[in-house]
Amino acid sequence: MSIERARELRKRMPAPEAKLWNALREIRPLGFHFRRQVQLGPYYADFAIHAQRLVIEIEGDTHGSQATIAYDTRRDALIACQGYRVLRFTNEDIMRHLDGVMTVILGALETPTLTPSPQGGGKPARRLLDDEGQSK
Repeated sequence: MSIERARELRKRMPAPEAKLWNALREIRPLGFHFRRQVQLGPYYADFAIHAQRLVIEIEGDTHGSQATIAYDTRRDALIACQGYRVLRFTNEDIMRHLDGVMTVILGALETPTLTPSPQGGGKPARRLLDDEGQSK
């Protein structure tokens, strides 16, 4: 994993990532500075804000299989052990319910970060919005 790999990922951002990135840039005046394709251990987070220890992942169509869910669970546990919380949204969440996504993100930014347990405890939510784009 390298800086070159992160640069490559930033260059070919899918439409949902680009849409969320534009929304995240709009909240920068509020003091929230997100970065794209941030290396955390052997992984790259789609978006991260270090000050609030928050990672945002966008799940594409390939994230529904049991193997991918298991991989994401291991990945989230490693990221959680580094003190980060992980929020996951689907492409559909972002493309159809961006306001709801941003409400969830802003709520998470206002919630204090807790120190994770040594086991990495907790289970990340798989879906944070209902079909109407409201937070669950």
